Amino acid sequence: MENGSVNHEMETTSTITIKGILSLLMQNLDENNCKRAIAEYLSCDLPYKLSCDDVFITSGCTQAIDVALAMLAQPGANVLIPRPGFPIYELCATFRRLEIRYYDLLPENGWEVDLDSVEALADQNTVGFVIINPGNPCGNVYSYQHLKKIVETAEKLKIPVIADEVYGHLVFGDNPFVPMGVFGSMVPVLTLGSLSKRWIVPGWRLGWFVINDPSCMFKNPKIIERINKYFDILGGPATFIQAAVPRIIEQTDNVFFKKTINTLKQTSDICWDMIKEIPCLTCPQKPQGSMAVMIKLNISSLEDISDDIDFCFRLVKEESVIILPGTAVGLKNWLRITFAADPQSLKEALGRLKSFCKRHTKLMQQQQQ
Repeated sequence: MENGSVNHEMETTSTITIKGILSLLMQNLDENNCKRAIAEYLSCDLPYKLSCDDVFITSGCTQAIDVALAMLAQPGANVLIPRPGFPIYELCATFRRLEIRYYDLLPENGWEVDLDSVEALADQNTVGFVIINPGNPCGNVYSYQHLKKIVETAEKLKIPVIADEVYGHLVFGDNPFVPMGVFGSMVPVLTLGSLSKRWIVPGWRLGWFVINDPSCMFKNPKIIERINKYFDILGGPATFIQAAVPRIIEQTDNVFFKKTINTLKQTSDICWDMIKEIPCLTCPQKPQGSMAVMIKLNISSLEDISDDIDFCFRLVKEESVIILPGTAVGLKNWLRITFAADPQSLKEALGRLKSFCKRHTKLMQQQQQ
């Protein structure tokens, strides 16, 4: 790849680190077994096999995001990030002195990527193209056809894809989950994931950074050495959690996953149905996956609310219901609502949201006067 090469300014040295030596000594113990289990798990959905050398263990997906951007960062570089998106990308990119270029997701088209804007934004200094699928915060799931178009655009622009798949397999709509690594032979794909969402263990902080590059367009021995050196200075997950990963992945019964999906489907339906009953809120698409959905806030129909931030602060004060303002994820006067909650608690919260909106609508206040 011409644009998305790894940071060549991060020169490797012959310095011997304690962690590096221990990693070599323990290659046949817990960490390698952990990597092998993750490689085999991800390979089940791919047309090729990943190896342990393709997998790097991180402290949750947040560290995987930082690693991906750190490896691609170089003077004058920029990265393409979705709007709306996950704010950690902006924080990590800014810290790594990467210029952030936001491309739009299209709510009227199921939050698909505006590929025309991507081509307009990218240039010879673009080093990465972030795709979040299943979508956070939008609750969308991309079709195989749309993912292929995304990869064809990345191939044309000669940039690797950073595939955030932390919500992988948490889908309950029409589109099945398709890992971006399926297209790894067309363009290098840096897959980011973790145990936290599918296995419902967020506090365990075990994630992965995986290089899907069977054609070796991105990776070579020097790049792998640089990445390994970088990981030598990072703090990883607790070793006892790494040791548990093979059994967690191999022995978790499918019934557990089905139960999670059924619960999310139930709560997403509740969210969709109850939001439709609130006039000042509009949901452009029924959630298809992940654990959240974006809702359009019609400020003009509210008498004394200035914007989405004002709305959320007053909602928590009056109703003790917490909703994230869309401004936090890149869309002003939208709301991000999570439906990863007990059904009864979710109904109660949405009922309070409805009461709040009713009290603050212009029509209601005019009638009271």
